[in-house]
Amino acid sequence: MAYSVTLLEGDGIGPEITIATKQIIDATGVKINWESELAGKKAIEKGLPPLPDATIRSIKKNKLALKGPLETGIGKGYASLNVLLRKTFNLYANVRPARNLPGVKTRFDKVDMVIFRENTEDLYSGIEHVIAPGVVESIKVITAKASNRIAKSAFEYAAKHGRKKITAIHKGNIMKISDGLFLDCCRKTAKKFPKITYNEMIVDNTCMQLVMRPEQFDILLLENLYGDIVSDLAAGLVGGLGVVPSGNFGDKVAIFEAVHGTAPDIAGQGKANPIALTLSACMMLDYVKEMKAANNIRAAINKVLEEGKVRTGDLGGKSSTLELTQAIIKKLKK
Repeated sequence: MAYSVTLLEGDGIGPEITIATKQIIDATGVKINWESELAGKKAIEKGLPPLPDATIRSIKKNKLALKGPLETGIGKGYASLNVLLRKTFNLYANVRPARNLPGVKTRFDKVDMVIFRENTEDLYSGIEHVIAPGVVESIKVITAKASNRIAKSAFEYAAKHGRKKITAIHKGNIMKISDGLFLDCCRKTAKKFPKITYNEMIVDNTCMQLVMRPEQFDILLLENLYGDIVSDLAAGLVGGLGVVPSGNFGDKVAIFEAVHGTAPDIAGQGKANPIALTLSACMMLDYVKEMKAANNIRAAINKVLEEGKVRTGDLGGKSSTLELTQAIIKKLKK
Protein backbone atom coordinates (compact mmCIF):
# COMPACT_ATOMS: atom_id res chain seq x y z
CA MET A 1 0.00 0.00 0.00
CA ALA A 2 1.20 3.51 -0.80
CA TYR A 3 0.50 6.52 1.42
CA SER A 4 0.21 10.16 0.38
CA VAL A 5 1.86 12.55 2.84
CA THR A 6 2.12 16.33 2.65
CA LEU A 7 5.71 17.36 3.27
CA LEU A 8 6.61 20.78 4.69
CA GLU A 9 10.38 21.00 4.54
CA GLY A 10 10.50 24.00 6.83
CA ASP A 11 13.11 26.70 7.22
CA GLY A 12 16.77 26.68 8.24
CA ILE A 13 17.93 23.10 8.63
CA GLY A 14 14.47 21.83 7.65
CA PRO A 15 15.31 20.78 4.07
CA GLU A 16 18.39 18.86 5.23
CA ILE A 17 16.62 16.82 7.89
CA THR A 18 13.55 16.14 5.74
CA ILE A 19 15.74 14.76 2.95
CA ALA A 20 17.48 12.52 5.48
CA THR A 21 14.18 11.33 6.95
CA LYS A 22 12.74 10.54 3.52
CA GLN A 23 15.83 8.46 2.66
CA ILE A 24 15.56 6.50 5.90
CA ILE A 25 11.85 5.78 5.41
CA ASP A 26 12.42 4.78 1.78
CA ALA A 27 15.00 2.27 2.99
CA THR A 28 12.28 0.41 4.92
CA GLY A 29 10.34 -0.34 1.75
CA VAL A 30 7.23 1.56 2.85
CA LYS A 31 5.83 3.36 -0.19
CA ILE A 32 5.08 7.04 0.37
CA ASN A 33 4.02 9.62 -2.17
CA TRP A 34 5.52 12.83 -0.79
CA GLU A 35 3.65 15.99 -1.78
CA SER A 36 5.99 18.90 -1.10
CA GLU A 37 4.18 22.12 -0.24
CA LEU A 38 5.27 25.57 0.88
CA ALA A 39 4.88 27.16 4.29
CA GLY A 40 6.59 29.85 6.30
CA LYS A 41 9.51 31.83 4.97
CA LYS A 42 9.67 29.99 1.64
CA ALA A 43 6.03 30.74 0.94
CA ILE A 44 6.47 34.44 1.75
CA GLU A 45 9.52 34.65 -0.53
CA LYS A 46 7.26 33.53 -3.40
CA GLY A 47 4.68 36.18 -2.60
CA LEU A 48 2.28 33.76 -0.87
CA PRO A 49 0.76 33.84 2.63
CA PRO A 50 2.70 31.93 5.32
CA LEU A 51 0.21 29.06 5.05
CA PRO A 52 -0.90 28.96 1.40
CA ASP A 53 -4.28 27.59 0.30
CA ALA A 54 -2.54 24.87 -1.74
CA THR A 55 -0.82 23.62 1.42
CA ILE A 56 -4.10 23.56 3.35
CA ARG A 57 -5.81 21.66 0.51
CA SER A 58 -3.01 19.10 0.37
CA ILE A 59 -3.17 18.39 4.11
CA LYS A 60 -6.97 18.17 4.04
CA LYS A 61 -6.77 15.67 1.18
CA ASN A 62 -3.97 13.49 2.57
CA LYS A 63 -4.90 13.82 6.26
CA LEU A 64 -1.19 13.24 6.99
CA ALA A 65 1.72 15.66 7.06
CA LEU A 66 5.38 15.63 8.08
CA LYS A 67 6.78 19.03 8.97
CA GLY A 68 10.26 20.40 9.46
CA PRO A 69 10.84 23.40 11.76
CA LEU A 70 9.23 26.67 10.66
CA GLU A 71 10.58 30.11 11.49
CA THR A 72 8.42 32.32 13.71
CA GLY A 73 9.39 35.87 14.62
CA ILE A 74 9.46 36.94 18.27
CA GLY A 75 7.29 39.95 19.05
CA LYS A 76 6.74 40.77 15.37
CA GLY A 77 5.93 39.29 11.98
CA TYR A 78 3.29 36.69 11.18
CA ALA A 79 1.67 34.50 13.83
CA SER A 80 3.13 31.12 14.77
CA LEU A 81 2.48 28.69 11.94
CA ASN A 82 2.58 25.80 14.39
CA VAL A 83 -0.36 27.32 16.25
CA LEU A 84 -2.13 28.15 12.98
CA LEU A 85 -1.79 24.58 11.69
CA ARG A 86 -3.17 23.19 14.95
CA LYS A 87 -6.16 25.52 14.85
CA THR A 88 -6.82 25.03 11.13
CA PHE A 89 -6.97 21.25 11.42
CA ASN A 90 -8.23 21.06 15.02
CA LEU A 91 -5.15 19.14 16.15
CA TYR A 92 -6.11 19.06 19.79
CA ALA A 93 -3.57 16.54 21.12
CA ASN A 94 0.16 17.16 21.05
CA VAL A 95 1.90 13.91 22.00
CA ARG A 96 5.61 13.99 22.82
CA PRO A 97 7.38 10.87 24.13
CA ALA A 98 10.61 11.42 26.05
CA ARG A 99 12.75 8.41 26.81
CA ASN A 100 16.41 7.61 27.18
CA LEU A 101 18.19 6.45 24.04
CA PRO A 102 21.15 4.05 24.14
CA GLY A 103 24.51 5.78 24.16
CA VAL A 104 23.10 9.27 24.76
CA LYS A 105 24.56 10.19 28.13
CA THR A 106 22.43 12.23 30.48
CA ARG A 107 22.11 12.57 34.25
CA PHE A 108 19.25 10.06 34.18
CA ASP A 109 18.83 6.56 32.80
CA LYS A 110 15.21 5.63 33.63
CA VAL A 111 13.26 8.31 31.79
CA ASP A 112 10.28 6.95 29.85
CA MET A 113 7.36 9.35 29.79
CA VAL A 114 4.77 10.63 27.35
CA ILE A 115 3.51 14.22 27.39
CA PHE A 116 -0.11 14.86 26.44
CA ARG A 117 -0.53 18.59 25.82
CA GLU A 118 -3.84 20.25 24.97
CA ASN A 119 -3.12 21.99 21.71
CA THR A 120 -5.86 24.45 20.81
CA GLU A 121 -6.59 26.96 23.57
CA ASP A 122 -5.18 28.40 26.84
CA LEU A 123 -3.02 31.52 26.35
CA TYR A 124 -2.26 30.23 22.85
CA SER A 125 -5.72 31.41 21.81
CA GLY A 126 -3.85 34.66 21.09
CA ILE A 127 -6.49 36.94 22.60
CA GLU A 128 -4.49 40.02 23.56
CA HIS A 129 -5.24 43.70 23.69
CA VAL A 130 -3.88 46.94 25.08
CA ILE A 131 -5.95 48.21 28.01
CA ALA A 132 -3.98 51.44 28.44
CA PRO A 133 -0.50 52.64 27.46
CA GLY A 134 1.95 50.23 29.03
CA VAL A 135 -0.79 47.77 30.08
CA VAL A 136 -1.55 44.65 28.02
CA GLU A 137 -4.02 41.88 28.79
CA SER A 138 -3.74 38.29 27.53
CA ILE A 139 -6.76 36.05 28.06
CA LYS A 140 -6.44 32.40 29.07
CA VAL A 141 -9.21 30.28 27.60
CA ILE A 142 -10.01 26.86 29.10
CA THR A 143 -13.10 24.93 28.02
CA ALA A 144 -14.68 21.72 29.23
CA LYS A 145 -14.82 20.44 25.63
CA ALA A 146 -11.09 20.74 25.04
CA SER A 147 -10.17 19.53 28.53
CA ASN A 148 -12.38 16.44 28.28
CA ARG A 149 -10.99 15.70 24.83
CA ILE A 150 -7.32 15.78 25.81
CA ALA A 151 -7.99 13.82 29.01
CA LYS A 152 -9.85 11.13 27.04
CA SER A 153 -6.97 10.92 24.55
CA ALA A 154 -4.41 10.45 27.33
CA PHE A 155 -6.37 7.76 29.14
CA GLU A 156 -7.18 5.87 25.95
CA TYR A 157 -3.50 5.95 25.00
CA ALA A 158 -2.52 4.67 28.44
CA ALA A 159 -5.00 1.80 28.22
CA LYS A 160 -3.88 0.85 24.71
CA HIS A 161 -0.14 1.00 25.42
CA GLY A 162 -0.07 -0.51 28.90
CA ARG A 163 0.80 2.70 30.69
CA LYS A 164 0.04 2.63 34.41
CA LYS A 165 -0.20 6.22 35.66
CA ILE A 166 -1.39 9.64 34.52
CA THR A 167 -0.41 12.84 36.30
CA ALA A 168 -2.49 15.95 35.58
CA ILE A 169 -0.37 19.10 35.84
CA HIS A 170 -1.96 22.37 36.93
CA LYS A 171 -1.79 25.67 38.82
CA GLY A 172 -5.21 25.28 40.39
CA ASN A 173 -4.06 26.80 43.66
CA ILE A 174 -3.86 30.16 41.88
CA MET A 175 -6.10 29.84 38.80
CA LYS A 176 -8.91 28.17 40.66
CA ILE A 177 -11.60 28.55 38.00
CA SER A 178 -9.70 27.86 34.76
CA ASP A 179 -7.32 25.17 36.02
CA GLY A 180 -10.08 23.99 38.32
CA LEU A 181 -12.24 23.25 35.26
CA PHE A 182 -9.36 21.37 33.62
CA LEU A 183 -8.85 19.25 36.75
CA ASP A 184 -12.57 18.54 37.09
CA CYS A 185 -12.60 17.17 33.54
CA CYS A 186 -9.51 15.04 34.20
CA ARG A 187 -11.02 13.61 37.39
CA LYS A 188 -14.28 12.68 35.66
CA THR A 189 -12.36 10.95 32.86
CA ALA A 190 -10.12 9.12 35.34
CA LYS A 191 -13.17 7.49 36.93
CA LYS A 192 -13.87 5.75 33.62
CA PHE A 193 -10.41 4.10 33.68
CA PRO A 194 -10.12 2.55 37.17
CA LYS A 195 -7.10 0.42 36.24
CA ILE A 196 -4.97 3.50 35.57
CA THR A 197 -3.54 5.36 38.55
CA TYR A 198 -4.42 9.05 38.49
CA ASN A 199 -2.80 11.86 40.47
CA GLU A 200 -2.27 15.61 40.24
CA MET A 201 0.72 17.89 40.69
CA ILE A 202 1.22 21.66 40.67
CA VAL A 203 3.30 22.72 37.67
CA ASP A 204 6.18 24.35 39.57
CA ASN A 205 6.59 21.28 41.77
CA THR A 206 6.43 19.15 38.64
CA CYS A 207 9.44 20.96 37.18
CA MET A 208 11.42 20.34 40.34
CA GLN A 209 10.39 16.68 40.48
CA LEU A 210 11.30 16.19 36.82
CA VAL A 211 14.91 17.21 37.42
CA MET A 212 15.15 15.23 40.68
CA ARG A 213 13.24 11.99 40.05
CA PRO A 214 11.91 11.86 36.49
CA GLU A 215 11.42 8.10 36.72
CA GLN A 216 8.29 8.68 38.84
CA PHE A 217 6.38 9.99 35.80
CA ASP A 218 4.59 7.91 33.18
CA ILE A 219 2.05 10.06 31.28
CA LEU A 220 1.81 13.78 31.97
CA LEU A 221 -1.48 15.48 31.09
CA LEU A 222 -1.29 19.26 30.68
CA GLU A 223 -2.92 22.40 29.39
CA ASN A 224 -1.29 24.11 26.42
CA LEU A 225 1.22 26.49 28.02
CA TYR A 226 2.34 24.12 30.77
CA GLY A 227 2.66 21.36 28.18
CA ASP A 228 4.84 23.48 25.94
CA ILE A 229 7.26 24.28 28.77
CA VAL A 230 7.31 20.87 30.45
CA SER A 231 7.76 18.94 27.20
CA ASP A 232 10.95 20.88 26.41
CA LEU A 233 12.15 20.31 29.95
CA ALA A 234 11.50 16.58 29.52
CA ALA A 235 13.46 16.61 26.25
CA GLY A 236 16.41 18.08 28.12
CA LEU A 237 16.42 15.06 30.43
CA VAL A 238 17.05 12.64 27.55
CA GLY A 239 19.52 14.53 25.36
CA GLY A 240 17.70 17.54 23.96
CA LEU A 241 15.19 18.42 21.27
CA GLY A 242 17.35 16.73 18.64
CA VAL A 243 16.33 13.26 19.82
CA VAL A 244 12.64 13.57 20.73
CA PRO A 245 9.64 13.18 18.38
CA SER A 246 6.26 14.85 18.31
CA GLY A 247 2.83 14.24 16.81
CA ASN A 248 -0.25 16.47 16.60
CA PHE A 249 -3.53 14.59 16.40
CA GLY A 250 -7.08 15.56 15.55
CA ASP A 251 -10.11 13.49 14.65
CA LYS A 252 -9.33 13.60 10.92
CA VAL A 253 -5.76 14.89 10.44
CA ALA A 254 -2.37 14.18 12.01
CA ILE A 255 0.79 16.26 11.56
CA PHE A 256 4.17 14.99 12.76
CA GLU A 257 7.02 17.38 13.35
CA ALA A 258 10.46 18.05 14.76
CA VAL A 259 9.93 20.30 17.75
CA HIS A 260 13.37 21.91 17.66
CA GLY A 261 14.05 25.22 15.96
CA THR A 262 15.34 26.09 12.52
CA ALA A 263 18.98 26.41 13.70
CA PRO A 264 19.91 29.08 11.10
CA ASP A 265 23.48 29.17 12.41
CA ILE A 266 24.19 25.71 10.95
CA ALA A 267 21.70 25.67 8.07
CA GLY A 268 23.16 24.41 4.81
CA GLN A 269 26.34 23.13 6.47
CA GLY A 270 25.39 19.45 6.72
CA LYS A 271 25.63 19.47 10.51
CA ALA A 272 21.98 18.99 11.47
CA ASN A 273 20.74 16.00 13.44
CA PRO A 274 17.81 14.29 11.64
CA ILE A 275 16.90 11.92 14.49
CA ALA A 276 14.05 13.99 15.97
CA LEU A 277 12.24 14.30 12.65
CA THR A 278 12.95 10.66 11.81
CA LEU A 279 11.48 9.52 15.13
CA SER A 280 8.47 11.76 14.45
CA ALA A 281 8.13 9.96 11.11
CA CYS A 282 8.19 6.70 13.07
CA MET A 283 5.17 7.97 14.99
CA MET A 284 3.55 8.63 11.61
CA LEU A 285 4.32 5.06 10.52
CA ASP A 286 2.76 3.77 13.75
CA TYR A 287 -0.30 5.89 13.01
CA VAL A 288 -0.82 4.22 9.61
CA LYS A 289 -0.21 0.77 11.12
CA GLU A 290 3.30 0.34 9.65
CA MET A 291 4.65 -0.57 13.06
CA LYS A 292 7.27 -3.02 11.80
CA ALA A 293 8.97 -0.36 9.69
CA ALA A 294 8.77 2.15 12.54
CA ASN A 295 10.31 -0.25 15.03
CA ASN A 296 13.06 -1.20 12.56
CA ILE A 297 14.02 2.46 12.21
CA ARG A 298 14.03 2.96 15.98
CA ALA A 299 16.20 -0.13 16.40
CA ALA A 300 18.65 1.12 13.75
CA ILE A 301 18.90 4.53 15.43
CA ASN A 302 19.48 2.88 18.80
CA LYS A 303 22.28 0.71 17.39
CA VAL A 304 24.04 3.67 15.77
CA LEU A 305 23.81 5.73 18.97
CA GLU A 306 24.89 2.82 21.14
CA GLU A 307 28.01 2.24 19.04
CA GLY A 308 28.82 5.94 19.34
CA LYS A 309 30.96 6.12 16.21
CA VAL A 310 28.65 8.38 14.21
CA ARG A 311 27.19 11.41 16.00
CA THR A 312 26.31 14.93 15.02
CA GLY A 313 27.64 17.92 16.94
CA ASP A 314 24.65 18.25 19.27
CA LEU A 315 25.36 14.70 20.49
CA GLY A 316 29.05 15.34 21.08
CA GLY A 317 30.35 14.10 17.75
CA LYS A 318 31.62 15.54 14.47
CA SER A 319 29.63 13.53 11.93
CA SER A 320 27.59 15.13 9.19
CA THR A 321 23.88 14.78 8.54
CA LEU A 322 24.67 12.54 5.59
CA GLU A 323 27.02 10.32 7.57
CA LEU A 324 24.45 9.80 10.32
CA THR A 325 21.73 9.12 7.76
CA GLN A 326 23.87 6.57 5.94
CA ALA A 327 24.80 4.86 9.22
CA ILE A 328 21.12 4.44 10.14
CA ILE A 329 20.25 3.12 6.67
CA LYS A 330 23.15 0.66 6.84
CA LYS A 331 21.82 -0.75 10.11
CA LEU A 332 18.34 -0.95 8.58
CA LYS A 333 19.61 -3.02 5.66
CA LYS A 334 21.33 -5.42 8.02
